[in-house]
Amino acid sequence: MAPPSTPTVQDHVALAEIELCGELMIAASAADGERLSSDRIDEVLNVAVPAVAGIPCPPAEAGGR
Repeated sequence: MAPPSTPTVQDHVALAEIELCGELMIAASAADGERLSSDRIDEVLNVAVPAVAGIPCPPAEAGGR
């Protein structure tokens, strides 16, 4: 008797987090220093700097994809 088929479940949030962790590990392995700077982490994660005094900030540029 064949086992019952199991549905494929994808957690898109978890997959995105795993991808971001991978990007951070790649950046960390390529870094010269002991730690990544906050600016470098923001760059890897494609995080924009918060707006200052109501001036909107430009979107962060896409990573090397």
